Amino acid sequence: MKKTLAAFCVMLCLALLATAQNARITVSAPQTVGVGQQFQVQLKVNAEHSNFKAPSFKGLNHLGGPYTSHSSSISFINGRQTSSIEISYTYILSASNEGRFTIGSASCVVDGKTISSDPITITADKSAGNHNANNGGGNAWGNQRQQAQQPQQSTQITDKSLFVRAIANKSSVYQGEEVIVTYRLYSQVQLRQFQIEKLPSNKGFWSEDLTDESANPQGREEIVNGQRYTVYDIRKISLFPQETGTLTLSPINTEVTAIVQTQRARQQSGSIFDIFFDDPFFGGSSYQAVNKKLTSNSVSINVKSLPTEPDGYYGAVGDLSVKSSVDTKKLKANEAITYTLTISGKGNLMLIDNVDIQFPPSFDVYDPKITPNIKRSAGGVSGSKTFEWVLIPRSEGKYTIPAANLVYFNTISQTFVTKSTESYDIDVAKGDGSVTAANTAKNNVKLLNNDIEYIKTGSASLHRKGDTFFGSPLFWILFLLPVALAIAAVIAIRKINHRNADLGAVRLRKATKQAKKRLRKAEKLLATNDDEQFYVEIYQAIWGYVSDKFTIPTSQLSSETIQGVLEKKNVAENVKQTIMQTIGEVDFARFAPGDSTSKKQSIYNQAMQMILDLENQLK
Repeated sequence: MKKTLAAFCVMLCLALLATAQNARITVSAPQTVGVGQQFQVQLKVNAEHSNFKAPSFKGLNHLGGPYTSHSSSISFINGRQTSSIEISYTYILSASNEGRFTIGSASCVVDGKTISSDPITITADKSAGNHNANNGGGNAWGNQRQQAQQPQQSTQITDKSLFVRAIANKSSVYQGEEVIVTYRLYSQVQLRQFQIEKLPSNKGFWSEDLTDESANPQGREEIVNGQRYTVYDIRKISLFPQETGTLTLSPINTEVTAIVQTQRARQQSGSIFDIFFDDPFFGGSSYQAVNKKLTSNSVSINVKSLPTEPDGYYGAVGDLSVKSSVDTKKLKANEAITYTLTISGKGNLMLIDNVDIQFPPSFDVYDPKITPNIKRSAGGVSGSKTFEWVLIPRSEGKYTIPAANLVYFNTISQTFVTKSTESYDIDVAKGDGSVTAANTAKNNVKLLNNDIEYIKTGSASLHRKGDTFFGSPLFWILFLLPVALAIAAVIAIRKINHRNADLGAVRLRKATKQAKKRLRKAEKLLATNDDEQFYVEIYQAIWGYVSDKFTIPTSQLSSETIQGVLEKKNVAENVKQTIMQTIGEVDFARFAPGDSTSKKQSIYNQAMQMILDLENQLK
């Protein structure tokens, strides 16, 4: 009995060893493919196995897979039954560039022993033409049977099984009110990837992208017209209308790669075994990557005009709040104080660039440092914007920085709301006006030991008796000159204060200066990849210049308004056309990501030339 059991164990071990020795991984793939063409690489294992490790596809694009299939066969030869199995792994690949690419070794474990495939080399050539994407896929029945098969039939992708929709959270808003538009992909097929080919220009809107580029879209189930779909939010943007009327959003264009199952046509002739094993259950189906271009629907938004604007309104729309602070309330003349104002909340914060605060006239006021902290999320645009002014009082005394007023249109109550900060009493002490000079020591008078001084030689300076400096012409000149300068300074200060009281005139005088300042910021951004901030500076330079130059509130700016003002100012037709063309190109360029440096340089040059031409026309 023991000998029989030992013999059985030896035979079992020999059988397992033979199985492991006969197990192998075969690779089927085309030798040459076209650049950009999809092709299949199929790996087959002829035994049950575990721990399958895919090969490396370095340099190639992995479009899909692995897609597995399992087949088995039973045959009787001379009365003996034999069986075989085959498990295949199919990958869909493509090459972006010409060259030779190596597909590495795959491995798995069969009966405790690791087996590997041999690496293969594939050549990608632009002139290779359109090869069969399934070339190298192979099948279990040999080349002769493969030649007898008919072409594969692909599952059809219809407009109802795969489409894109643009959905706006509001169809009617006020000018400057936020609209969130979501682009959703509805699918009843398996998707591999998508790529947005063209973003809409959305003319008439200020656009902010809310899409989280670092996260892949997550699918969810949704029932539409009784059909079940997997839905992906592929893009989300926040729009702030700058014009009134019915504005239409352009469609979005995207290309989707879907993985569909293909079924080989049944054989018209052949044995019953061929027809039986051609059933999809035995691996008669495969998978194919199909590219489909999709276009979303257009969306129309009705933009209503704001009610009559109150004084002090500068275009803020949303649900906002304001606060302020000073770093000190007691200081000396000629020392600096920092006044900080922060506007926060939800709304068009990025478009708020003008806050009117009436600082004391004797304070030197420097242009504010603006620090945006804008947050873009699925719920829209929110955050804060901080303005910091450096103030220098030039004379002692007690001064008051009045409360700052934020006038904005509240989208919740649909009314204008005014929120104010606190006022600050500033105590300015006398400054240190002393001038540091070299210390001079008084020389002690020393008596000379000589009884007789030497006679002084040279020309003598003689004065008529009774002539003194007091009452002389030079005395009166030096006496009256400071008085005259003081009177002139008072007159000049009053004139400056009078000029500054006219805010419209101040904006007119500073229009060119502010525009060139923003253009200098844009010029520094030319060499960076911060396209968004570059176009923000260009956009605000042009529209801020036009707003200040023609005393037009920012909320009322539009292409039609500017064109009407240019006609009233009798601006030359060629200059007017250049100005409108430049405004249009800048407005369009903000929504075309990935511009080259040369394109941005051209936009910058056009904006600078537009402001210079308009300045010359209005002289």
